Amino acid sequence: MGFFDFFSSSKTEQVSVDFSNLGVDLHSHLIPGIDDGSKSIEESVDLIKALINLGFHKIITTPHIMSDYYRNTPEIILSGRDKVREALLKNNIDIPFDAAAEYYYDEYFVDILKTKKLLTIADQYLLFELSYLTKPSGVREIIFEMQMKGYKPLLAHPERYPFLRLDEYEEYKQAGCLFQLNILSLTGHYGSQAKQTAEMLIENNLIDFVATDLHHMQHIRLIHKNAAHAEKLFELISYHDLLNKTLL
Repeated sequence: MGFFDFFSSSKTEQVSVDFSNLGVDLHSHLIPGIDDGSKSIEESVDLIKALINLGFHKIITTPHIMSDYYRNTPEIILSGRDKVREALLKNNIDIPFDAAAEYYYDEYFVDILKTKKLLTIADQYLLFELSYLTKPSGVREIIFEMQMKGYKPLLAHPERYPFLRLDEYEEYKQAGCLFQLNILSLTGHYGSQAKQTAEMLIENNLIDFVATDLHHMQHIRLIHKNAAHAEKLFELISYHDLLNKTLL
């Protein structure tokens, strides 16, 4: 079954969601106990099974790194990745499982960008997020700094920043920043404004990657319940040149 098949089902029917056309989920929180995602190895295994059932062929998990809450390091994250890999092997679950990080843009990020090698997706994409509450200064400059360090900046869930306007998104894109949209944004899970912004970004052909941003099983249940009826999600996956499969 492909995305078109489940989208075209009646809204009153129980539908199965299939994201096999995407191939790779590149944003999730599946290393237990180090951020606000999975709480245990058992939960991580269950969430990975659920992603496989959604049709994903590869998972790149991305724990938070932020100075005030989750001061994770590459060593902590990669050690956690290896423990999850061991659990997958023990449970006979065969899927490539790797790890990068989701960096919060703050002074700590600016410091480590200058001095340390950062965890990236496919050895190139540097996933970062902004504050949801206040517009940070210097975003254009930090995009440039990331590029100067040899990274490709990838902004996580751009639709969730209520202070950004279309011209600012376009400015970031022209500066070399890529955008990763959350699947659940198009179902209204994060509110109507995030949904409307997500649809605007799609209409303006600004989205490069789509991901689950999976934290817990409730996200899986919401995807199964609502994603099949999100028309813009169907449009995005079917007709836009997303880069997910380049990560296989």
